[in-house]
Amino acid sequence: MATDAEIRAKFWKALKSDMTMFLGMAEGEDGHARPMTAQLEDELYKDGEYSGPLWFFTSVDSSLYRSVQQGELAGEQPRAMAHFASKGHDLWATVHGNLSTTRDRATTDRLWNRFVAAWYEGKDDPKIALIRLDAEDAEIWIDASSLVAGIKMLVGIDPKKDYKDKVAEVKL
Repeated sequence: MATDAEIRAKFWKALKSDMTMFLGMAEGEDGHARPMTAQLEDELYKDGEYSGPLWFFTSVDSSLYRSVQQGELAGEQPRAMAHFASKGHDLWATVHGNLSTTRDRATTDRLWNRFVAAWYEGKDDPKIALIRLDAEDAEIWIDASSLVAGIKMLVGIDPKKDYKDKVAEVKL
C-alpha cells in the first residue's frame, strides 16, 4: 500500500528523470498546453522530495510567456495547470500552482545546461526568458496495469480496489 508521501516521491523522481510537462494557464487559452522541459534545482531535491519552483526556459516571443506577463502587469497571479506522464507511462500527474516570469541572469546561469543550450544562441540570447511554476498541489496516479484490471473484470473481480492506494492528492 503506497502512502501519499511515497507517491509524491515517485512523482518527483519521475519528473527529475523525464522532465517534460505540458504547461498551460488554468484560465484562458481554451485549455491549451504545450510541452516544455521542467528544470529542477538539484540542491532543492533531497530524499525524494523537492522544495522549490519548477523552471521552464522559453522565449519572450512565446504566447505563454506573454500571457503570464500580461497577468502579472495587471496585478494578477496567473494560475497554471501542468500535466505529466512518465516515459514508462506508469505515473501521471496534474499539477496546479502560480506562474511568474523572469529574465534574471543569475537564475539563467544556475539552470543552464546542454539541453537548454541547444535551443538558444548562448546565455546572452536576447530572447531567453524563464517561466516559474510554484507548484501548490497535484493529483498523482500510479499505474495499476489496465491489462490486469481487464483480466480481473473477466473473472468478476472489481478492479477499482487496485487503484485505491495508487492515487494521491498531495500538497507540493
